[in-house]
Amino acid sequence: MILFLCGIAFLVAGYFLYGRVIERLLGPDERPTPAVSQRDGVDYLPLPMWKNTLIQLLNIAGVGPVIGVIIGIKFGVKCFWIIPLGCVFGGAVHDFVAGFMSLRHGGANLPALTGVSLGKWYAQAYTVFVMVLLLLVVAVFVTVPAHLVEGVVPGGGTAVFWGATGIIFLYYIAATLFPVDKIIGRVYPIFGGILLVGSLAMLASLIWHGVGTPALLTETEAFQAGMFRDQPVVPCLFVTIACGIISGFHATQSPIVARTMRSEREARGTYYGMMIAEGVIAMVWAAAGLAIYNLVPELMAKPATAALVASTRHFLGSWMGTVTVVSVIVLAITSGDTALRSLRLTLAETLRVGQRRFVARLGLCLPLIAATAGLLWWSTQSAATFEWLWKYFAWGNQILSASTLMVCTVWLMRKGVAPWFTLLPGMFMTFVVSSFILWSATTHPGCPYGLNLPINVAYAIAGVFTFFCAVVVVHLGAQGAR
Repeated sequence: MILFLCGIAFLVAGYFLYGRVIERLLGPDERPTPAVSQRDGVDYLPLPMWKNTLIQLLNIAGVGPVIGVIIGIKFGVKCFWIIPLGCVFGGAVHDFVAGFMSLRHGGANLPALTGVSLGKWYAQAYTVFVMVLLLLVVAVFVTVPAHLVEGVVPGGGTAVFWGATGIIFLYYIAATLFPVDKIIGRVYPIFGGILLVGSLAMLASLIWHGVGTPALLTETEAFQAGMFRDQPVVPCLFVTIACGIISGFHATQSPIVARTMRSEREARGTYYGMMIAEGVIAMVWAAAGLAIYNLVPELMAKPATAALVASTRHFLGSWMGTVTVVSVIVLAITSGDTALRSLRLTLAETLRVGQRRFVARLGLCLPLIAATAGLLWWSTQSAATFEWLWKYFAWGNQILSASTLMVCTVWLMRKGVAPWFTLLPGMFMTFVVSSFILWSATTHPGCPYGLNLPINVAYAIAGVFTFFCAVVVVHLGAQGAR
């Protein structure tokens, strides 16, 4: 319990202390934001800060800080200090700097920002990678909430799943095509309220039960028997908890709010602050996972969604538990809708197609809708195909985070800012993803294809590769430095 509460306190302190340090280094000022200078009434228009913070939080907080941490807590209570440290010094910095870059470059999307820092050829390959990853995100964030709806609705069944899939996908299409203030700006306050109620209810219940039964938030003997012991913490934990610590996906979402922000001085609260809020959500669900695994150890061998439903029913009861599951459904839906929107914006930016006219937006969306529908059909053919989809989403997501931090480092150096606060977490994540690819193999439980090297060999090669990347990044930054 003490470690859990200290972790949450560290997250809050990180926002007020380290977040302010990063803000001073970035130097926000009173220059016109893209929402003002490029206003088009569709993607570029000013919104109040409270709406922007809600949009950003719901954009970035998908199922990763819930499902991911329920899986990740099987590494043990070390998650209660790794999540806060990673979030304050890694994930929140990643989101803040990437979002601020977009603000300073007219609300540009991640591939365009990559071109500014790392060059045209890298940016072209990166654009393809980002768009494929976003397609995976949309498919994952349709399927997961549809399965949760199937579990909540009495009777459930295939018909409920496919009905939910259709409704969610149609909502995604509408949210992508219409101006940001017409659908997203209106429904997100409602979704945000549901999320707040569900998360606070679970936090309060965990504290109440934890005070009465301190063993709930410890590694009991039964819990230790089911822990991950054949997977190294580095890199596996940082891939498993994809969004609760750091997530490259967030950098694809930041430009949406960069185009609606009224002042650069709102950036710390909107970007850094909302990642800290996601870290708190991750801590809550890591604790819920640990508690329910201690109570029902056999759940450790079942899918994380089973532990999610069991924990909400046990700690919150039938009615409030359902509300909390709905809040998790909201998390998934509000990341999927903006992932599809980000796909449209990225494609429009790449092809230089204006988005003021509805026909232009529809023309870009049709092939994206077809590709997503095909991916959805394929991913729902069996549990194995969806598991494959999730594995590669988590792996690709962290490649994106490492690359984004490299882009941020080059950009900062060219501005004359010491880039240590992005270079260090960027190189750490480079080491994580490279060692994961070198070590992983389908013979390891829950891992995708990789080179299946011994972990020490993987560490050695990844270390050399990371050093090489650091040298290249610093060299590129120095080339254009002031």
